Amino acid sequence: MANKEKLFTEFTAPTTQEWLDKIEVDLKGADFQKRLVWRTNEGFNVQPFYRREDLANLKTPDALPGEFPFVRGNQKDTNVWYVRQNIVVNDAAEANKKALDILNKGIDSLGFKIPGKLVSKETVETLLNDIYCDCIEVNFSTCPKHSLELAEILVAFFAKKGYDKEKVVGSIAFDPMAKMVMKGKDVTPLLESGPKLVETLKEYPNFRCIAVSSDALNNAGAYIVQELGYALAWGNEYLQQLTDAGVDVDLAAKSIKFNMGVSENYFMEIAKFRAARLLWAQIVKQYEPKCDCACKMIINATTSTYNQTLFDSYVNLLRSQTEAMSAALGSVHSMVVTPFDAPYEEATDFSERIARNQQLIIKEESHFDRIVDPGAGSYYIEHLTDALATEAWKIFLKVEEEGGFLAALKAGTIQDDINATNVKRHGDAAKRKEFLLGTNQFPNFTEKSEGKKAVTACCCGTATDETCERPFKAIQSTRLAADFEDLRIHTEETKVPTAFMLTIGNLAMRQARAQFSCNFLACAGYKVIDNLGFKTVEEGVDAALEAKADIVVICSSDDEYAEYAIPAFQYLNGRAMFVVAGAPACMEDLKAAGIENYIHVKCNVLETLKEYNQKLGI
Repeated sequence: MANKEKLFTEFTAPTTQEWLDKIEVDLKGADFQKRLVWRTNEGFNVQPFYRREDLANLKTPDALPGEFPFVRGNQKDTNVWYVRQNIVVNDAAEANKKALDILNKGIDSLGFKIPGKLVSKETVETLLNDIYCDCIEVNFSTCPKHSLELAEILVAFFAKKGYDKEKVVGSIAFDPMAKMVMKGKDVTPLLESGPKLVETLKEYPNFRCIAVSSDALNNAGAYIVQELGYALAWGNEYLQQLTDAGVDVDLAAKSIKFNMGVSENYFMEIAKFRAARLLWAQIVKQYEPKCDCACKMIINATTSTYNQTLFDSYVNLLRSQTEAMSAALGSVHSMVVTPFDAPYEEATDFSERIARNQQLIIKEESHFDRIVDPGAGSYYIEHLTDALATEAWKIFLKVEEEGGFLAALKAGTIQDDINATNVKRHGDAAKRKEFLLGTNQFPNFTEKSEGKKAVTACCCGTATDETCERPFKAIQSTRLAADFEDLRIHTEETKVPTAFMLTIGNLAMRQARAQFSCNFLACAGYKVIDNLGFKTVEEGVDAALEAKADIVVICSSDDEYAEYAIPAFQYLNGRAMFVVAGAPACMEDLKAAGIENYIHVKCNVLETLKEYNQKLGI
């Protein structure tokens, strides 16, 4: 068409200041910084809106897919990734049977976890029988003591099969430093196997053998920027060790694979993978490789277990689905979706099937594999990428100042940092500053554990063993929901109290507070009884006693508590625990009358419920 007039040219674009002025009016005097600016756990602020001018000084929007520094991904024209499922090998024949089965169900990447004692030529040949390793990705993990032996067996097997060495894609997860940082074990002598391992596999350019297992930090509660910063330092430590041992830098860099976690922070995780590639490319570049392709960061992403829950476990599907979307849009190399039942049982055929399909849905139905880096150019995602890169780089430099990753973990500073974050996050969950749907917020009132118990293991990955030696500090972590789950299971196994809502007065306030109180008390597994409302407190107390309530929660407005709370408390006369829903201005008067229990938004939910259990003899 000859007419190429742009749409909306008759409108003048508002300036940033005009937007801010309008927001100030709408806030009606409220503080802009407190109400609309998000101070992230990652150490930077997120504004309520972004404009093109915010990217003026950023270089990331100018990057191209498949080109240094690879912020937009390693591929130029596709966003395809490997759909991976891990298999624990206790019996090679059974593991092979399972692998062949799932290869027909959408999997194109296998991860075999082989106990060290089973590493042998016979195991590998049985395990890989009828599996074409030049058509799919094959990954292996075993005890670091046996990684070199496994590599030699695999090289011989690949040669026997006559595979094109360029087409063999996969990895061996040799990462002795993971045992040091996560379990406190001294395995420094094993680090000497790294260069030998690289040398053994050097003719297989797409088969990596040195792993950075930062997904373990993610599953221990690390914030996104902590996982990113420490992963970079971790990888740089291996790169330095390999080059110091005489390994060519291009070969060394191409031997390292990053296994990273994915948490529930959707946009932040997309930006994390972009920032990770950007920073790793810059790190490798300082070693002066012959080819920029050595600067590519290969990432296998695994959805988190830290935020998974035992109760309302199907919510785990929602968590892992958004996590998988973040990883896909962040252009990872491969991905593992953790089955939803992982907190309390060995994955079933059903849960593994659902986990596979979660990837297949976004890949084959939503076409996430078609567009390279769809977040590029987004003012918000570009800002997050830059901000995460800046903060992660600070962590990286701090570790380097301490002598590098190995020195820092021997000193325990990395473990202390992650452990402190884990403690803080558990505290935030107890106060509901961090939400876990179905656990500390909106629990299923009628759900029972039905014998579910959290899967536990010692630092060695076996049954609890107090004899484990830990010459270094270890990362101590439990899932974020564990404290609430333990409390709820204890209540269920001991005595389930009944909490009765004595709703009276202002309709809107009594309904809101009754709903709040039901959610609050159900977090400990209490049976809750809501009501439409009572005309008098005496009527409400009588109904509560008839229902054999252990707890009576009066729900009304702040102003009306001065009228209703004390008469209700006196009429109840100690026949059940009395609780006020809220923190009314007349609280001191109520306390003077003997009313000591209050639940409101500023409460530490976990500690309050533990206190109530104690008072009820549970």
